[in-house]
Amino acid sequence: MNPAYPAFAALGLIWGTNFIFMKWASAYLSAGQIVFLRVFFGFLPLLACALFTGALKWRHLRHIHHFTVMSLLATVLYYYAFAKGAALLASSVAGMLSGAIPLVSFLCGLALTRQQRPTPRIVAGIASGFIGVLLIAQPWGAAGAGVNPLGVAYMLAGSLSVGSSFVYARRFLSGLDLSPLALSTWQIGLALVVVTGITDFHGIARVAEDTHALLGLVLGLGLCGTGVAFILYYFIVGRLGALAASSVTYVPPVVALFLGAALAGESIRPADVLAMAAILGGVYLLQGRGQAKGEMSGDARKVAA
Repeated sequence: MNPAYPAFAALGLIWGTNFIFMKWASAYLSAGQIVFLRVFFGFLPLLACALFTGALKWRHLRHIHHFTVMSLLATVLYYYAFAKGAALLASSVAGMLSGAIPLVSFLCGLALTRQQRPTPRIVAGIASGFIGVLLIAQPWGAAGAGVNPLGVAYMLAGSLSVGSSFVYARRFLSGLDLSPLALSTWQIGLALVVVTGITDFHGIARVAEDTHALLGLVLGLGLCGTGVAFILYYFIVGRLGALAASSVTYVPPVVALFLGAALAGESIRPADVLAMAAILGGVYLLQGRGQAKGEMSGDARKVAA
């Protein structure tokens, strides 16, 4: 068996568990503290892998301004917005909304690069994803049908940050002699510097009061959900290609939905299943177009894993 397939399944499972880990940690920590610990423990395996493989070069520092922008868009702002959103929403809802990342990334590319013309398939994909988000938020219902609209806004803001990072990476980084592992290590490393400087560490030890929250944050969200996830992703890209690897996008919303029900007692509404299908259907339509030209979703995940 190709080892990329077990790695594919493991990556989808890891990304899908991120939301319940963020939810558990949010009971004890601020969003900024969650981001700090996630980035800190995620940076360790990335750095070890990059040093072992010799991926880091001193000459890379001439691109440090680009790494800094990527660290803000694809790590600091993205992780912070998702941590805030996960604190305000059921973990299953947050996970389903994360399925819209490729949709938002595509819209950012469409709006900012203007290199593509909308086709019926593109319009259908975007419309399907938008309908899925509306079915989750249900803004027409009383109090958003129990879904916090601010939480939805944070999740979409995080997706927008990721989408912007994709456009930036294509514009300024795609032509550089730089391995994905090196880019990831610089990106996460600089993000660690930023969050260390702006995080209020008062009360950060409170997470140790709950073993599940502590292990979920350190091992699940940090070590595995950030560090190991990057390594697995690039292993899959090397074996299967970026376009095939990008289809892991379909797995986390499903995992988050059923994990929330199993571990947190969150209900699964028929509208949730329909919303998830609409979002993933929209992603499929957009990815189907990209498979012919090698566009969008794989690269979007590559800079935002």
